[in-house]
Amino acid sequence: MEENREIDVLIVGGGPAGLTAAIYSSWLGLNTVVLEAGVVGGRAWLAPKIENFPGFEFGVGGSELVEKMRLQALRFHAQINDGEEVVGLDLKGECKRVVSRRRSYEASSLIIATGTQRRKLLVASETDFVGRGVSYCVTCDGPLFKNAEVAVVGNGEEAAIDALFLADLARRVLLVSEQRELDFEGALLERLRGKSNVEVLRGQVVRVVGEQVVKAVRVLEFDSKREVELPVKGVFVSLGGVPMTAIVKNAGVATDRTGCLIVDRQQKTSVDGVFAAGDCTCGGMQVITAAGEGAMAAMRASAYVRQANA
Repeated sequence: MEENREIDVLIVGGGPAGLTAAIYSSWLGLNTVVLEAGVVGGRAWLAPKIENFPGFEFGVGGSELVEKMRLQALRFHAQINDGEEVVGLDLKGECKRVVSRRRSYEASSLIIATGTQRRKLLVASETDFVGRGVSYCVTCDGPLFKNAEVAVVGNGEEAAIDALFLADLARRVLLVSEQRELDFEGALLERLRGKSNVEVLRGQVVRVVGEQVVKAVRVLEFDSKREVELPVKGVFVSLGGVPMTAIVKNAGVATDRTGCLIVDRQQKTSVDGVFAAGDCTCGGMQVITAAGEGAMAAMRASAYVRQANA
């Protein structure tokens, strides 16, 4: 493991919140390092098209947007390390110690922007078919199901976007809403209604059926109270995410009962000098709100560092 590297602002997570925080803190002249366990951009990188981010009249691909963010942060001399997972935090002292699988760091302030991990169906057969018909990423696996019948499970914006993406590839898309009411409206709802090969079914998935690969999905319908087995080749789980905050919680940062990091209006956590932004705070759960929280966290972290060094 390499020697400790002293920095002003260390950001854990390289999604839209983390990248925006890096842009602001480095733009303000502070030594900034971003650690991202996976691919820079997080879940936003996978989005085929983001239509509600300001400044892009006709929408923008998720990978294009986060690449612009990354390059902007680099322009202000932020250091961005992808594939570097954080495995330990010591937040007790004035100097925050962060240990990754590669090296250790000491930072004057810390911004947590770890995002979320995918929610699961939590049915017994789900894990049996991961990679064999069950997927959590339509842009990754959707093209494998061209002209097939598929199911999307979810009732929010993410599920609608995934269903629209698959509607252009699959012969038939069954959108299984596990709530009685769809949690989206406006343009998304109109576009979905305009797809003749998309059908909405309100019910609870109780089993994924198959042998070597997925062959069907079994759903308990809300209205009829009966189980129906619907033939599909793929089941795409679009239930959103849960915050990736276990390591932060273990380090003493307060969370709510669902694991979301608790922050004030200035993105301060319960630990002095530690801020949080993005989906791990369970705020707007949108790219634009993540960016806004990242900017605020960086501005407050920068003020904290300058006051500490005064």
